[in-house]
Amino acid sequence: MARRTKADAQTTRNNLLDAAEQLFQSRGVSHTSLNDIAVAAGTTRGAIYWHFKDKADLFNAMLKRVTLPLEQTLGVAYVAQAADPVAEIRSAMLEALRLIATDAQTRRVLQIATHQVEYTADMGAVMERHLSVHDGCVARNHLALERAYAARGQPPPVALDCAARGLQVLVEGLVHQWLLHPEAFDLQANGRAVLDLYLAGLGLQEGAPI
Repeated sequence: MARRTKADAQTTRNNLLDAAEQLFQSRGVSHTSLNDIAVAAGTTRGAIYWHFKDKADLFNAMLKRVTLPLEQTLGVAYVAQAADPVAEIRSAMLEALRLIATDAQTRRVLQIATHQVEYTADMGAVMERHLSVHDGCVARNHLALERAYAARGQPPPVALDCAARGLQVLVEGLVHQWLLHPEAFDLQANGRAVLDLYLAGLGLQEGAPI
């Protein structure tokens, strides 16, 4: 038997993730077994366990494949180094909305993660990652807002914890609703309008209507 190369292993891993995307979207996560994924990928359950600990691990890998670049761009370390952290966050959030609206794979995976997964006991690692990413984004927002007000020499109109969480929930909620009914509104245009309105309300976006 020929030895498997790293390239072969990566191909198998990608095939498993591709199959998981398609089945999770068509059947839902709870109604898709690891064996279903293996069969759809043309491999075995053993191959799944070679690459992934369990279904939650596979699900998180599927999610990271499309969201990790965005998460890295929006990271705390990135914001900490930005000359204008609020402008950087706004730009990154708008880019994320553009990608969600225009890239079919990103939209598909986020639809699965938002509307087709149940946080059952065996999917605890998925919920943990969801909360970790959310909390990381709120921490990034907090840092950016803190730096912005310090640079302006003015106090925030509300507690920074509240403002930082509100900013994140605003964008997450907009994406959540758009994924339910993409034809209902323009995600990018609405995202830009509500984001600028929110920042204007915080006194951080000049020229936006309030």
